[in-house]
Amino acid sequence: MTGKISRRGFLKWTGAGIAGAALGQGIKLESAHAQIPLKYKRTKETTTICPYCAVGCGIIVHARDGKFIGSEGDPDHPINGGKLCPKGKSLTQLSYDFNKSRLTKPLYRAPRSKEWKEVSWDWALNQIAKRVKESRDKNFIKTNSKGQIVNRVEAIASVGSAAIDNEECYIFQKFLRALGLVYIEHQARI
Repeated sequence: MTGKISRRGFLKWTGAGIAGAALGQGIKLESAHAQIPLKYKRTKETTTICPYCAVGCGIIVHARDGKFIGSEGDPDHPINGGKLCPKGKSLTQLSYDFNKSRLTKPLYRAPRSKEWKEVSWDWALNQIAKRVKESRDKNFIKTNSKGQIVNRVEAIASVGSAAIDNEECYIFQKFLRALGLVYIEHQARI
């Protein structure tokens, strides 16, 4: 031996030394991994698709006694193979069981008021429908400057939710186009 040791040799000897020390102490190397209890034991598994973007990653949703327990990426899914992006991993925040700060009733703040007040869903939806109808009727453009029929509304815009699935998105898009909206965006693209 020349007295010089290469980097590779150093790593070999260090690894052999660690293994020898572990065997000398009676530690079983195969038992060194963590023994984690199953988080989703006795849960019902349901496969679904992530609602956030158009990639279509597979998710396994776990429920126990009809309550949402959690979710994880589906390792058998051909698109994501069990991996999820940060938005997909945060899917539990859509569940009220995990996010007690989520609003469950509509709130309304009157013009120039500093206070929010709780209102009924019927009242809130009727107000939205009334205001959309008023704005559409007031700003509807039947023809453009060239006299071509365009049937559009440029005074209303929509930013869609990334928490709805493709089918809901399709219906929502049809509804907005039927109103004549041209400024339609989706939250997943922003």
